[in-house]
Amino acid sequence: MTLLVSTLISLIHGCGDSAVVKLYDSNLTRHPPRCLALRVFPPDPAAEKRLRTLYTFTGKCPYTLELSTKAGIHCNSNANAPLKATSNFPSAYLRLELREGMRLLYSYYIDLTEVPGPEDVERAWERFSKDIPVEGRSR
Repeated sequence: MTLLVSTLISLIHGCGDSAVVKLYDSNLTRHPPRCLALRVFPPDPAAEKRLRTLYTFTGKCPYTLELSTKAGIHCNSNANAPLKATSNFPSAYLRLELREGMRLLYSYYIDLTEVPGPEDVERAWERFSKDIPVEGRSR
């Protein structure tokens, strides 16, 4: 029975509904960035507008907060067929990453069942700013 449960968990792990957060540089909690640049890809004016109401981003900063979203995704694993048929299966995602140049410092990722909206962006920002207390400029 334990093997069956473990197998089922491993099959659906990549299509879960809770955020996965990873801090790659623990120094950020003690020495957070003093500024953030923003990049939203693909362009999403509503998501960008929401982030800009939460923080004053600068154009020139070594730290870039990158927001990426995608909708209309289908998890094609046949092992997930019963789950897809009986539940709200994720069809979108939101990813928020902090980078210094090309170096990844922090990542927030969540699967969603609907097109990511401003409230999803705000939830991601709240978690990010809790994990990394960005200095000043927060609105």
